[in-house]
Amino acid sequence: MNRQITRLQGITACLPFDNIDTDQIIPSREMKSTSKTDLAAGLFAGWRYVSAESRQCDPDFVLNQARCDGASILVSRSNFGCGSSREHAVWALREFGFRCIVAASFSQIFFRNCINNGILPVVLPAAAIGQIEALFAHDNSVLQLVVDLPEQAISPAGAASVWAFDIEASDKAALMTGRDPIAVTLESDSDIRAFIARDLERRPWIYSQARSGT
Repeated sequence: MNRQITRLQGITACLPFDNIDTDQIIPSREMKSTSKTDLAAGLFAGWRYVSAESRQCDPDFVLNQARCDGASILVSRSNFGCGSSREHAVWALREFGFRCIVAASFSQIFFRNCINNGILPVVLPAAAIGQIEALFAHDNSVLQLVVDLPEQAISPAGAASVWAFDIEASDKAALMTGRDPIAVTLESDSDIRAFIARDLERRPWIYSQARSGT
């Protein structure tokens, strides 16, 4: 799975609601394995389908509209990803094709799950979210946004408006290089081994207990 993000230009879909929780993102009935695959069909299943059994698409739901085909950027409001800590919600969003989620605020655990799975979570002020929603609603046309991670900016494709966003340096580096948490830890492998060697000299009994299982 490619986790790297630098500059993304993509079709945008808007869900203008607060407090979209992980059970709405992917209902528990759609989580039939611990795999990261075969989850996209369950994304927003309670909203996308007229009934879960028939899988008949609801034409009024935004992701079923032709203008959102291939959407890779999702815009919502405050407290996105709240509720349970299920990582399946992020896996389903990623498998569906989303690489960037823009919201006024996020659940902290959901935010971290996004970073760890190659999705850029962007926090923008409510006023900026409203401006994007207005662009999306205009003439029901396709909206493309450009997300520039190095510059930490979002703009409509071909337009002058720019919204700046903040991101922690470590999160930015992880996404720009495509490193997952394990890869980041392994970069410090020599330092970790050196610490263990020093600690073994200072506290050999700790390691004796670990080997003996006591």
